[in-house]
Amino acid sequence: MQRRWPLALGLAAGFLALQAGLQSGADVVESWRLATRWTARTGFFLLIITYSASSLVRLWPNPMTRALLRDRRWWGLGFAGCHTIHLFAFVTFFRVTGEPVPTPVLIGGGIAYILLYAMALTSNRASMKALGKNWKRLHSLGIHYLWLIFAFDYISRSFSPETWAMDLAFSAIALGALGLRIAARRKGRRV
Repeated sequence: MQRRWPLALGLAAGFLALQAGLQSGADVVESWRLATRWTARTGFFLLIITYSASSLVRLWPNPMTRALLRDRRWWGLGFAGCHTIHLFAFVTFFRVTGEPVPTPVLIGGGIAYILLYAMALTSNRASMKALGKNWKRLHSLGIHYLWLIFAFDYISRSFSPETWAMDLAFSAIALGALGLRIAARRKGRRV
């Protein structure tokens, strides 16, 4: 159980973000909008930790980065738990508003959740063994796709007057994580 704490952290953070959003809105629609936004932002940090763990240990090997890499599976499962709470908030928001989910969001987000749950269900040694090279392909595709969805969302909203500062900061974090991966890959080729 000691190494599984990132999963518990992800679930707790997701529930806290949901609760904070629901208590902060002026009305039901705004409350669910905030719950959706805050659960996504909370999950984003868990995704970035998972996305960056191997790069951090390659660039700066030390006990902390090794621990992140060792527990990466649990950070990813924490993200999956938190993002399941986000999915609940997202679906509820559209039910409350009566608006249809935009088709690009439905398709892009649907693919993201399929990949997320496929990765979560195969985050064990038995699946690694059974899937062989396809396990790495699935997890590599999935983590990059999830990163892309977040990066695209934050970058595209960086010009929105009401959230530009936050979205710009999150865009920089996403691009910084990509920069870490590129630097770690280049370092691996030189060695």
